[in-house]
Amino acid sequence: MDRLEGFLIQLPVILFSMVAHEYAHGYAALRQGDPTAYQLGRLTWNPAKHIDPLMTIVMPVLTYFFGSFIFGGAKPVPVVPRNYRNYRRGDIIVSMAGIVVNLGLYVVASILLLVFGLLGRAVPALSDTFAILQVMMVMGVLFNLMLAMFNLLPLPPLDGSHVMKYLLPPAWALRYQQFGMYGIFVLLFLMSTGLGRGLLSAWLSPVYWIADRTFSLLQPFLLQSDFTERFFAGFFR
Repeated sequence: MDRLEGFLIQLPVILFSMVAHEYAHGYAALRQGDPTAYQLGRLTWNPAKHIDPLMTIVMPVLTYFFGSFIFGGAKPVPVVPRNYRNYRRGDIIVSMAGIVVNLGLYVVASILLLVFGLLGRAVPALSDTFAILQVMMVMGVLFNLMLAMFNLLPLPPLDGSHVMKYLLPPAWALRYQQFGMYGIFVLLFLMSTGLGRGLLSAWLSPVYWIADRTFSLLQPFLLQSDFTERFFAGFFR
């Protein structure tokens, strides 16, 4: 399938998933007592407010056209943890909110994949349209699982680190947070070197396992068209 065509089909789902992740952080922070994201206009579904030139534009393009999968992220929502009514509880809830939303979107995308298949068979004239929507939902399944699992990495500044620091003895937790200033360099290593990509692939292996089981269950409901046959060739056997 033409690479540009595939990228444009996937882009709306990926952008929505990234925005939902950051919106969840901002909304959870507001509920925990921190209005920073709301006051700065970041508690919004407007994608323009969440676009980061590197992570939202450059990263998805590079990983799609020059890598094996598409990946990216939105501009982090600003939060001030000292505003939380309960610092520890609020920090964990806000950090995990984006991951929970992405897992919820995985479930929604799986259900819609099934629903679009049933509707396409019930209304053959719209079968091609529903087939394209199914392609978008396949990417919704994959990307949301990947975004959730990636953010669970216990590596500052990713979301998983905000839980890991509370599982460590106080002295270790302090050093762990100090290490956070180097976290971005570790992420670059993971994404740009052979060894790093191998480690990252191992961490993301649950994504491939869950997605494979999900697609195996839903394969009978996939609509047949020239477009879907080209797209699904890489996902289904």
